[in-house]
Amino acid sequence: MGEYSKALEFYEESLKIREISLPTNHPDLATSYNNISTTYYAIGEYSKALSYLERSLSIKQKSLPSTHPHIKSVMN
Repeated sequence: MGEYSKALEFYEESLKIREISLPTNHPDLATSYNNISTTYYAIGEYSKALSYLERSLSIKQKSLPSTHPHIKSVMN
């Protein structure tokens, strides 16, 4: 499993800090959700990965223009 469990711990801790210090629609929160999603995907937990990816996309759609490359990258 490599260091995925350790990565998840760090990503989740980072997310907690960002949730406290940033507004709910801040793009950095989307980055945290995306990082967690990518890690879950890598270990085959696809439903969890999708859940975090959807949260990431939701924030990006609210905080960035629809033509922004970060939104397009999630949609592909």
